[in-house]
Amino acid sequence: MVLLGVNVDHVATVRQARRTFEPDPIMAATLAILGGADGITVHLREDRRHIQDRDLKLLREIVPNELNLEMAATEEMINIALSIKPDMVTIVPEKREEITTEGGLNVLAIKDSLKDVIKRIKDGGIPVSLFINPSRADIECSKEVGADMVEIHTGYYADSKGLQQLKELERIKDAIAYSVSLGLKTNAGHGLNYYNVKPIASIKGLRALYIGHSIVSRAVLVGIKEAVRQMKELIKEACLNV
Repeated sequence: MVLLGVNVDHVATVRQARRTFEPDPIMAATLAILGGADGITVHLREDRRHIQDRDLKLLREIVPNELNLEMAATEEMINIALSIKPDMVTIVPEKREEITTEGGLNVLAIKDSLKDVIKRIKDGGIPVSLFINPSRADIECSKEVGADMVEIHTGYYADSKGLQQLKELERIKDAIAYSVSLGLKTNAGHGLNYYNVKPIASIKGLRALYIGHSIVSRAVLVGIKEAVRQMKELIKEACLNV
């Protein structure tokens, strides 16, 4: 069964729009877990545009399953990760001007620095995942620099339609199969929603899906517990039909 990690960043986005105390991503995480989430993901950005340090500390105290910290490979974030001790770290690219993460890490360009960052985090007892594009070269490099797992970027698939979407789906399938063959635990995420998740969830070898915006968007209408339950049901159906 493919696991579901729920990203609660956008609950914090609504809160930070008014710099107030609600809605609280901690409460959202609790309800997401009650709805069936296998873990909670947060991206602590350098500019703190949504998740705050306080949120990460409290989530570490209350999340009973997987807490996944997405972060840039900076000295500040490495120190925070080593202090908080999430269950895993996912290193992601980060630009101040972007609305959301625009693509996978350019692992080939930062290979040498990544080796050091990954070693430091793993020496602290924390498994490391790299958010990468569906590319065999990037997968090979991720293995070389010591990553425990990868998260395949599904944004190009999610943003396309028709024949182009089918082409992107095949790229993702090939990437997941290749990653698994190299012994990497393999996840996927970005842009997945209630209408496009099934073809991804049914891919053999996939460990987990990380989904946030679409679940939070539906939660505005039906509540987060129900929104998570509905997404889990879709993933379950996809896995059973493989």
